[in-house]
Amino acid sequence: MLSNIGVPGLILILVIALIVFGPSKLPEIGKAVGSSLREFKKAASGVMSDEKDDAHKVEASDPNKK
Repeated sequence: MLSNIGVPGLILILVIALIVFGPSKLPEIGKAVGSSLREFKKAASGVMSDEKDDAHKVEASDPNKK
């Protein structure tokens, strides 16, 4: 769905956001969205590394599995 937006759609969304929130709030909103995405990526990579560790432990504990 988001891959079909394109440049004109992004410009329209930014203009609407500028009108709704005003120029003073947009940097704060952008910073909050960026930090939220950073935390989400950190948590997602933590979950993925936990799954890899669990899979590695299962393979190491089963000597008959090849």
